[in-house]
Order: sequence, then C-alpha cells, then structure tokens
Amino acid sequence: MSETDLKNVDIDTALNEAKEAYVATNPKSLARYVEATAVMPGGNTRTVLHYAPFPLAMARAEGCRLWDADGHEFVDFLGEYTAGIYGHSHPVIRKAVDGALDKGINFGASNLTEARFARAVCDRFGLDRIRFTNSGTEANLLAISLARIFTKRSKVLTFDGGYHGAVFGFAGGGSPINVPFDYVMAPYNDMEKTRALIAENAADLAVVILEPMMGSGGCIIADPEFLKMLREETTRVGALLIFDEVMTSRLSPGGLQAVHGVKPDLTTLGKYIGGGMSFGAFGGRGDIMDLFDPRRPDALPHAGTFNNNVLTMNAGLAGLTEVYTPEAAVALNARGDALRERLNAACRKADAPLQFTGIGSMIAVHTMRGPVRSPADAAKSDAKLKELFFFDMLAQGIWLARRGMMTLCLPIGDAECDKLVAAVEEFLSSRRSLLARVG
Repeated sequence: MSETDLKNVDIDTALNEAKEAYVATNPKSLARYVEATAVMPGGNTRTVLHYAPFPLAMARAEGCRLWDADGHEFVDFLGEYTAGIYGHSHPVIRKAVDGALDKGINFGASNLTEARFARAVCDRFGLDRIRFTNSGTEANLLAISLARIFTKRSKVLTFDGGYHGAVFGFAGGGSPINVPFDYVMAPYNDMEKTRALIAENAADLAVVILEPMMGSGGCIIADPEFLKMLREETTRVGALLIFDEVMTSRLSPGGLQAVHGVKPDLTTLGKYIGGGMSFGAFGGRGDIMDLFDPRRPDALPHAGTFNNNVLTMNAGLAGLTEVYTPEAAVALNARGDALRERLNAACRKADAPLQFTGIGSMIAVHTMRGPVRSPADAAKSDAKLKELFFFDMLAQGIWLARRGMMTLCLPIGDAECDKLVAAVEEFLSSRRSLLARVG
C-alpha cells in the first residue's frame, strides 16, 4: 500500500470512528432530522447548517452556551456566523424587544425608533444615508442594483470565492441560483490581475463589491494596498466601490473600512447590528442613496413589509448604543486576537499543519501549511482532516461551523477561551500521528 493510500485509510478510519460515536450519542437529533426530511428537502431550510450524517438540533441557549436535544452542552464559538454577538437572551436586548412587544407590532406605518436607529448606524459607520432591509442578501442585491442604475452601466466585478448572500455566491466560480447580473470575476488580493480587469471593462463597469476580509471564504484578510488600489481604480474609471461589511463591521468600532482608511461609495451591513433579529442595511453617499427619496419624481422604489419592523429597530438600537459600544468592540476584538495567537502558538509548538486566520473576533481554521491569502490557498486544506477537527471539537463541547469558522460573542470570557485552547491542544495531541502524515 502506498503512503498516500495509508494516509487516506488512517483519515477515513478516524473519521468513521468519530461519526459512529456522534451517531451513538445523539439519538434525539437523529430522530428530529428524520422527521424533518418528510417536510423539508433534506430536512433543511438553510443549507449551511446541514452536514452528514445529520446536524445537531439545539433545544435552548443562554449566554454563550447551547444545549442540544440530547442534553449536551456546548460553548457557542459559532455566534450565529457573526450575527450572535450579544450571546443568547442578553438582558438589554430582551428588555428592548419586550418593550416593543408591549406597544404592538406590524404597524404598517413609520414608527418612533427607525430614524434614531438610522442615525446611530450612520454615525457609527460614517454613512450619509441608509435604507433598512431584512437580510444581508437583500442589502447587497439593492446596493448592486442601485450602483448599476446610478452609473448607467451593467457589469459587476466580484471576487472568486466571495460570498454576498444567498444569490451572490462565487465559490468555485459562481452559483446556479445567483442573480443573473453581468459578472466579471477577479482573484482576491491579486493587484495586477484585478487592476487589469478593471481597465479592460472600464466602459461597462458599474461596481466592484468585496468583503474587506472574506468571512465565509475562510477569514481571508484583504491586503491594505489591495483595498487602496480598488478605491483608486474605481474612482478613475467612474465605477462605484461597495464594501460588504455584513460580517466585518464588527471588527472595529467603524468596521474594517475605518481600520484601513478606505472609504467605499456604499456599504452593506447586517447580522449583529439588528440585535439578533432579521436585519440588513445599505448606505453611503447621499447623492447615490437619494435616488430612493420618494419625494423625487424619478424616485426608485424600495419595498419590504418588515424593513422597519419595531422588533429589529428597538433591538438594534439598544444593542448598538448600549451594549456593543465602540469600547466593547475594541475589547472583544482584542480578546479574539489574543485567542487566535494562543491557538496558532499551540499549532506551531506541535509543528502541525493547522492554522487559524482572521481578524479580531472572527476566526477560521485551515488544515494546511503556508499562507492563506486567497480562496485558492484555502482550498489546499485537507478536507477530511478539517471534518475530523469539527467532530472532535463537538465531542469536547465546542460549537463551531462545519467549515471551521468561529466568532466570539460578548459573553465569552477567559474560561471559555481556555476551553477552546485545551480542546485544540487535545486534538493536536490525540491526532499527532495523523497530523504528521498529513503534514
């Protein structure tokens, strides 16, 4: 048997054992999954939550902890893919929601909170005007459509491996359910190729959209010079620049654009800013956003029954102004940076093909050596080893995304960080021979 075959057998054996233990200890989650498959395709209504042999079903949550249907306790290091920054049932958020419920919901009218919330978001992220939506997907769809109308051009430059919502996925070159815009695909962090593509498509290019750090793509950091080049080149050719900060706005008091000092024309937001409720928003330059001003004879329409729903408006305002203050943002992201360094130090000490990327409170694991500057780099991760890492973390009470993404929420403290580090150290120790073969 070749060394490659031996490596694969070892990984397969370890994975099978881990999955067998998983099935044996989660009968109620399995039963829920089987029941769900009768009424939902694959028992699922949100693809990212599915994994084989079946996903865990969570029964309750409090603070930074989750309990599944079979009573197992987990420290929540997923944080609802960055949306759960406040943890579960934060008292300030709960009070805001209860207060909104006491006064009635679904007014079918403007309410007393939306303008205050809009002012808080605009001030925090340096926006002239803002419009609310119900998801980051909606926000990106409207922002891109607005850019195409404003510039009177058609092409949208995106990046390979990027993700901007349910109908804007570009892993592997794109998704069959993407909105059928005229896309130009560029390689993330490749200055020369991207600059050339902008120049080549200058006459028809309406907008460039990217995350200043890819979130779903593996917490891949954009080079500051790359972002500055995009600002310069889009300005030069008359295209707009959109920063999708649906995830990354949490990484400093003013988002990553404030960190890098690069101002996009439009910014899209979502996730935690709604206080845990369904939320999205897009905003930026007043001359662009004012195309939605209904007082104009040529105003663009923007519908959405729940755009200004009172639960999101009140929860979002309380969260942004009372809980996730600029000071809290700095502290949470400092904790994340310190945790990432501890994890990487453990990997270096073990000389293991494992590393953790990201900024601040967003972290992703990669089962490989070498730099991770693009989705092409991230694709070099050993998929089976990453899957084994996932199941080993679950077995030790760590809740994270199947793809290896983790985000910190405010209730996570030193004890929880210590637990994660210990779990990773146990993985590095117990899987030492396997890691040596992979590395």
